[in-house]
Amino acid sequence: MLSREINRYRYFLEFAYNGKLYHGWQIQPNALTVQEELNNAFSTLLGEKINLVGAGRTDAGVHAAHFVAHMDLAAPVLDPAELVFKANRFIQGGIRIDAVREVASDFHARFSALSRTYHYIISRKKSAFLDDFSWSLSRDMNFDKICEASECLSSFTDFTSFARLHTDNKTNDCQVALASWKQYDDTWVFKVKADRFLRNMVRAMVGTLIDVGLGKISPDGFREIILAKDRSAAGQSAPAQGLFLTHVEYPKDGFQTSPRSPFFKFF
Repeated sequence: MLSREINRYRYFLEFAYNGKLYHGWQIQPNALTVQEELNNAFSTLLGEKINLVGAGRTDAGVHAAHFVAHMDLAAPVLDPAELVFKANRFIQGGIRIDAVREVASDFHARFSALSRTYHYIISRKKSAFLDDFSWSLSRDMNFDKICEASECLSSFTDFTSFARLHTDNKTNDCQVALASWKQYDDTWVFKVKADRFLRNMVRAMVGTLIDVGLGKISPDGFREIILAKDRSAAGQSAPAQGLFLTHVEYPKDGFQTSPRSPFFKFF
């Protein structure tokens, strides 16, 4: 039986969104965000004030194929599948609700997460359809050198060189479990998994790795940039539209995530 606070029921939401349409996940003044859109939608559908807590936050223009947030309710959801159906009819714009499931009251969308996985997509040829979801980059680059440089990421924990400046981070340490590249015809895909990510971290990594591919930096130079713990030593951030949050992982005894988006089934 799920434990819960008196008269409070905690539910996890799983959903996806098109970041082009929103100014990131987190509520901001004078800008449309995913959190605000979902808070308003579920407050109307459930008849009580909803304040969603997300697994993290994505910047403006960044997409999510799999995002998780939780909400605490005064009454149980009698038919979660029906709520998903109604939410998808109610919400306008590029958000799709995938699941609503009850969890224990002490299970937290952010703090209970074990890892997050991101994919960054680079299109090597201009596309009529994918320019909003990839970085179009047709310049000559050395793919093998990019892969070689990426291999060192799991050997480091301090990623200050890829962190946005002037944030309130208590630490810039992250445990990177996986960092790899794959080629799919005219598309290059970077996949990185870690326990946590700093703001702008993946985009700064990708931008710097592209400098390796262009011959501006050697793989050894990429390692030296990480050791410098200096954002100014790294390259420019890659554009937001190529970045996707693709999976948030939780302890299996607390929450089983739903099947991943078919858009990423081949990654």
